[in-house]
Amino acid sequence: MRNMSEQKLREFYRTMILIRLAEERIGELVEAGEARCPCHLYIGQEAIAAGVCASLGFGDTVWGTHRSHGHYLAQGGDLTALLAEILGRVDGCAKGRGGSMHLLAKDEGILGTVPIVAATIPLAVGAALASKIRGDESAAVAFFGDGATEEGHFHESLNLAALYKLPVIFVCENNFYASHLHLLQRRPADNLHKIADFYQIPGVRVDGNDVAAVHQAALAAVARVRSGEGPSLLECRTYRWRGHVGPRWDEDVGVKRRDELQEWIARCPIQQVRRRLLELGTGEDELAAIDRSVREELSHAEARARRSPMPSEEGLLEHVFHTEGEEVRAAVELRRGDSRSPSAVAGQR
Repeated sequence: MRNMSEQKLREFYRTMILIRLAEERIGELVEAGEARCPCHLYIGQEAIAAGVCASLGFGDTVWGTHRSHGHYLAQGGDLTALLAEILGRVDGCAKGRGGSMHLLAKDEGILGTVPIVAATIPLAVGAALASKIRGDESAAVAFFGDGATEEGHFHESLNLAALYKLPVIFVCENNFYASHLHLLQRRPADNLHKIADFYQIPGVRVDGNDVAAVHQAALAAVARVRSGEGPSLLECRTYRWRGHVGPRWDEDVGVKRRDELQEWIARCPIQQVRRRLLELGTGEDELAAIDRSVREELSHAEARARRSPMPSEEGLLEHVFHTEGEEVRAAVELRRGDSRSPSAVAGQR
């Protein structure tokens, strides 16, 4: 972080504050019963999304997980569309149908997030293969947790990507817990970055709470992709502050977790950037102005999201079946209790 410019650190600070405040607000919406979809919060891991996404360019794609609000926002996803989605409104990024775990922002390169563990890793590899066939320099980034490294999808994807030197970057956000089970209760050693050795690709371990370190590692991986050298694996070591799912402070999985949490809170990624900015001469008032600006942005985005209507019952089956015109209405009538077939109902209209 010592070699990073004040301006760049300010940009990272704003991105990370946006993610943190948005996540805290989403947690409040869950507690109030307004957000009814499962929400996996990214609090504590903000430096990874910020550092990696800042290394990407137009045409690159980002593939997320069940814990992807941070990736979505760091990649430039619309805040109003995110909140509307979580509130189930039609102006949500997936039209209110996907909820917290199914986010979409095509213009920003976010082509989908999927809650199934490791599910988007092969999708990122597919995007990278398409890029190689097209002959462009687009990179695909797969974000995933440490638990995903225990899935077959992960290893098959690394093997294929390494074999064909595909332009994909595998970013493991190692927060040490797969749901409630610690890494060393699932693996004989804490050595996730060394998985890359078997596939003869670079495997780099970085402090996932140091946004500058993450960014530098991501830039190196992107440069490798652009030059046609193939994939890299980044293990970014971090810690989630809240529960596996939901807003509660995750202190219900034993004494070990409670002790660890306090240690990691002291290593807050946002506070690290804040301290460095103060050292470089940024004033407290300037940082307060950034905080205020983000809070205002969040408030306006939530107000816009709340003005968005709920989906209508008539559109319930849209995007589910391939139906047109009257057949959609007929299917809704059938769901309401009409025992006739959709085609019969449609024929009467």
